[in-house]
Amino acid sequence: MSRSIGLAHIIRHDDGTSTGVWGIYTLQSAFQPIFAFKEGKLSVAAFEGLIRPFRDGEPLSPAAFFGTCPAADRLQIEALTRTLHLLNAGACLPQEASVFINFDPSVFTDRGIADSALRDMRLVLHEAGIDPRRIVCEVTEQKSASQEALYDFVEALRANGFRIAVDDYGADESDIHRIQELKPDIVKFDAQWITHLMESGAGFALLTAMVQGFETQGIHTVFEGLEEGWQLELAEKSGASMVQGYVLARPELAPTSFRVFVQSSAEESTVPAAGSPAAPAKRSRRARVFGRKVAP
Repeated sequence: MSRSIGLAHIIRHDDGTSTGVWGIYTLQSAFQPIFAFKEGKLSVAAFEGLIRPFRDGEPLSPAAFFGTCPAADRLQIEALTRTLHLLNAGACLPQEASVFINFDPSVFTDRGIADSALRDMRLVLHEAGIDPRRIVCEVTEQKSASQEALYDFVEALRANGFRIAVDDYGADESDIHRIQELKPDIVKFDAQWITHLMESGAGFALLTAMVQGFETQGIHTVFEGLEEGWQLELAEKSGASMVQGYVLARPELAPTSFRVFVQSSAEESTVPAAGSPAAPAKRSRRARVFGRKVAP
């Protein structure tokens, strides 16, 4: 069996997790839970993989790391980060949870690159023991060098059993065009745009109408970047399918405590949704417990 490009830069650890190495940088996976509204509560439905770079043991922002990477290396780095998240998801996360993986459209310039990326993903998923149907391929806001190549790649992802999400959806016409062309399963709303709309009655009415419009098309919605309890309550009222943000749980480096909380008790892995006077206090307590490391 051929070897994935990303696997060549992976270091395995005794606890089952992996780290990536790229030049002077060490790369780790962090995962942040995504919660779904269900029967008056919020339960963990998925996790998003986030890259965490380090240099000489000191953390760097992802933007700082990617800013140092030559354009010629971006394709390999894209494969490495994707491989890293998939391996760590297989080792650390609950088997029933979906996994959101980011894709940078700017690196998929032709069909050959897309085919190679798909071969890599199949190899890594097989090694990680992950069903492709668990994977949500999140198309980020970067512009593609070839829109036709991007659309072909997205269709190939879908044909291989992956789901598609569009990230950072806002009010721009380009965002609406992306939805029409990519026909995603999930739309993630831009955090700043959500907050702006929630600050007025007219804005919230527009937000609610957009969520309902997507739902009628069979498209689920995620409100990301939520940091306050009032945002969470309005997200529920708007009909959003899922929510993500610090108000619920912060990202954790692999290995995470998330598998322990989700599998040990359904009560501990759910957060009461809005609707009762005590809901905000309960929500705050659950968020702190959920994101805390389990003592050895």
